[in-house]
Amino acid sequence: MKLNDLFKNTNYDDTLFSKKAILSIEKRIVFKKIQENEIPYIECLSRKKEIKLTPEEAVRQLYIYKLVNDYGYPLERIQLEVPIHFGREIKRADIVIMDKDRPTIPYIIIELKKPKLSDGKEQLKSYCNATGAPIGVWTNGEQISCYNRKDPNFFEAITDIPNSIQKLSDILNEKFTYQDLKSRDKISKEKRSLRSLIQEMEDEVLASAGVDSFEEIFKLIFSKLYDELICANDSTVYLKFRNSGDTDFELKEKIQNIFDSAKKKWEGVFSEESKILLSPSHLAVCVSTLQDIKLFNNNLDVVDDAFEYLMSKSQKGEKGQYFTPRYVIDMCVKMMNPTINDKIIDTACGSSGFTVHSIFKVWKQIRREKGLPEGEDFTASERTTEETDFVRDNVFGIDFDEKTVRVARTLNLIAGDGQTNVLHLNTLDYSRWNEIIKQDNWNDTYNEGFKKLKKLQPKGSRNFSLFNFDIVMANPPFAGDIKEQAILSHYELAKNSKGKWQNKVSRDTLFIERNLNFLKPGGRMAIVLPQGRFNNTSDKYIREFIAERCRILAVVGLHANVFKPHTGTKTSVLFIQKWDKKLCPKKEDYPIFFATMQKPSKDNSGEKIYVKDINGEIKLDNHNHFIVDHDLYNHDGLTQDGIAEAFVEFAKKEKLSFFQ
Repeated sequence: MKLNDLFKNTNYDDTLFSKKAILSIEKRIVFKKIQENEIPYIECLSRKKEIKLTPEEAVRQLYIYKLVNDYGYPLERIQLEVPIHFGREIKRADIVIMDKDRPTIPYIIIELKKPKLSDGKEQLKSYCNATGAPIGVWTNGEQISCYNRKDPNFFEAITDIPNSIQKLSDILNEKFTYQDLKSRDKISKEKRSLRSLIQEMEDEVLASAGVDSFEEIFKLIFSKLYDELICANDSTVYLKFRNSGDTDFELKEKIQNIFDSAKKKWEGVFSEESKILLSPSHLAVCVSTLQDIKLFNNNLDVVDDAFEYLMSKSQKGEKGQYFTPRYVIDMCVKMMNPTINDKIIDTACGSSGFTVHSIFKVWKQIRREKGLPEGEDFTASERTTEETDFVRDNVFGIDFDEKTVRVARTLNLIAGDGQTNVLHLNTLDYSRWNEIIKQDNWNDTYNEGFKKLKKLQPKGSRNFSLFNFDIVMANPPFAGDIKEQAILSHYELAKNSKGKWQNKVSRDTLFIERNLNFLKPGGRMAIVLPQGRFNNTSDKYIREFIAERCRILAVVGLHANVFKPHTGTKTSVLFIQKWDKKLCPKKEDYPIFFATMQKPSKDNSGEKIYVKDINGEIKLDNHNHFIVDHDLYNHDGLTQDGIAEAFVEFAKKEKLSFFQ
């Protein structure tokens, strides 16, 4: 019998264990006939008798094998089903390693009964508190979490348990290089996500810490990114963002120093006087939780997933503004095909996914042309002059939400090696920009980027209404109407089909016109819009406005689950190119590329659906990250061609200028 078959349709797994361990267990499985059924049994390594083989028991036997063969614990120190007393109630711990010098005292307690961490950890904590055991482990065979019990309220995550000849202090004081972090990374090894770890921190620490969760987690991620970047480019340097046996106060001082260094490298995200506000004990738990996650990867999606969660909790949904899933962004980037010569802007940038992924695409072109490797940790690689110049001069983002802008600036600063042109402005209300740019605080942060933006206005233009961008990509906010006449008076689309001014106009409608005014002739745009704009009779005047000014290249219908859990609004992406005598000569009749996303990519609750292999295991890409199950494009040759590849074929056939 194969353990894979036993674990099917359960929350237990064997992915944490070696092939040798799995083979050892499978060899010992026997079948007994009970009431006409063949039931699997196994001889327990510890109890020396045959036990019915359930998924939980299989994980227990695998873990006992690991304790004996990998950690060197003798079987006489390992006890099973150890009674734990809670007053009159008695519960039994799955595996207990007894103290070497006090054989009746629990040293490490391992919990397997609860196959979900949130349930298992509570059980584990109660066992450790009741016995005084300093170390606890929860595992379901796929994930593993190890904790040091500091006191009944605080269980700090530790990287591993000590082996039979180590002390707990040896584990706590272990030094880690970036290569060590890569080999231990919980995302690739245990299929954990940064989002789930943040939720864990919120439940246990941040809810009672009396601080702004968004701000404090943002500071920690910001600091950890800096620490990783330093160590990724120098293999001799040890990571500092770790709980390495320091006192809580020493650890806080160390993390504050990393944060201060990060602020100097990546200016304009946090104020100079900004401090980490978490108490030393709360901070120690948070650092321990985050330390074994590698944030840098091929496209920063680990960090972005966490920011999406934090921002959606914080405020984004109220404004109808949602983070665009990275697979939708990548489809748009592939279809818009940015090059090193293109000036690119996202006018409602959110976390700046469109611009960051455009940067990555162009960088890969630059590196291929120079014969340079992309590298496993592409985002942490040292940048060439051409790469930083492209980010400094060609890539821009604007958003009206201050928190969002700080997230976007962080991702752009990291991607751009300290360069960014992400600006805190209201894209639609450009007549007031002159007032904003006179404010000292605004100028300190955004002046350099704004000076470059001004240079992209057509000659003679002084009111910020027109620009000369090659590409605009945006997912503007849908919710809420603009009612201010001071804003509406600047837009043709503020008039109805009969040419009369309207009292209110939806934000996304105004963004269509505003984005077109950001484009130079021949420039191209991808914009996410509610489905109604494409088929409502009342919106016909909007479609006519677009068709008069542009060639409609493509319309891609997205699945209704794409923006869940924030909204179930059905959306499509519109791709256009502005008429131009040379790049896009005007035609009355031409073909348009239409496609509809067939795979939902998320379930009805908004959780991403991942590609699985023939054994039902989540498949990892070349960078050890999950692959979302969609049909928008081919993921690094690991999935089938999708909508983007079909469009590229169409674009070449139609001789579109940006695929010549």
